[in-house]
Amino acid sequence: MSPLTALSPFALPRPCRARVSGVPVILLMAPLAIALLVHRPLHAQSSCSSDGQRAPMALMERFVSADCAHCWSAAETPRPSHGTVALDWIVPGTQGDDAPLSAAATREAKERLHALGRDAPPAASTLTSRVGPASALRLRVAQGPAVNGYIGASIELRQTGALKGPVSVWLALVETIPAGVEGSPVERNLVRNVLNSAWNRPERLSNSKSNTLTDYRAMSIPAGASTARLRVIGWIEDTQGQISVIAQTHCAAIDQR
Repeated sequence: MSPLTALSPFALPRPCRARVSGVPVILLMAPLAIALLVHRPLHAQSSCSSDGQRAPMALMERFVSADCAHCWSAAETPRPSHGTVALDWIVPGTQGDDAPLSAAATREAKERLHALGRDAPPAASTLTSRVGPASALRLRVAQGPAVNGYIGASIELRQTGALKGPVSVWLALVETIPAGVEGSPVERNLVRNVLNSAWNRPERLSNSKSNTLTDYRAMSIPAGASTARLRVIGWIEDTQGQISVIAQTHCAAIDQR
């Protein structure tokens, strides 16, 4: 099936949505409500967090231009190796809203490329980044159910040693699309929304095991996304772009599809 068919989420109009990256939580949803969305369902559905999951050791990022319809279904699409988690970004193309994959394109894809120091690809490109040397950092991500077009999500960094300098925090809301669905030859984690922020005061963490840095957000769900296939993937980078730790939610509804 082509991702451009009438039944495909890619064929739906681009949704109007508020920007999440850098927006204070209170503008989207009261902090208490977000905490309830993230934590209350986890007592009954503890499977939708990164708890008990092996942390990925590398991040593969596949960038596809919205202008390139055949790139989505290309048989030569790179596959992640064992221990690597893949992200799929649809980059806005030169054709604007007339681009074949424009409905799934996000401006955050361009922001991610800028952070990586890379230009938008004319067709497709892939970058794999490995996690740095083992450290005492522990990352946890979690998500609640979809409510009124939003998903409450959290990212929490816990560490037992000193964290050097400011870090960049990335939390991607992705739709996990199985291989063979929507015309894709590989399983994809299509990026639907992104939180990118900076923790500029990591020195506030001492050697106490109880100290953490946490961010709660309400992330908007674009029209056409399947809520049953949504999960979050988060990672921490230093100022040089070195990834120090990655975590992803494990959702039973997705794994039992």
